[in-house]
Amino acid sequence: MKNAMAFTGRNGKTQTALAEINVTPLVDVMLVLLVIFMVTAPILQTGIQVNLPRTREAQPNEATPQALIITIDKEGAIYLSGRNERQAINVNDLQKLLNERLAKSDNRRVYLRGDGDTPYRIIAYVLDQAKRAQANVSLVTEPITKK
Repeated sequence: MKNAMAFTGRNGKTQTALAEINVTPLVDVMLVLLVIFMVTAPILQTGIQVNLPRTREAQPNEATPQALIITIDKEGAIYLSGRNERQAINVNDLQKLLNERLAKSDNRRVYLRGDGDTPYRIIAYVLDQAKRAQANVSLVTEPITKK
């Protein structure tokens, strides 16, 4: 026999309590959370907004959360993932910072996200610093879309 709580209604009849859990509100909350995480996940991955150059053979931003990402915005400010991402780093400290970060990891891959309007001399200098730190640099681009 099922254990259920009994009580008497207004009309004097004995009734049992409904022992089922209503899951509809729980499903609603879970769907809202799912949508929120789907929208915010791409924003959390990069942090700094850059206009990536477009190429036919695109190198997608396949970086894992532990991956080392160097971002250069259109003003030439350089950001390194894992540090205070909203604070630009000094370009002269880049090699030292890369050496420190790469020494802690067995992966030597570094992703370079540069704005399409960034002067080439800045990108070349950052590439030189990364190569001196013996990093394997991959340039992140976006695919050309057909319209």
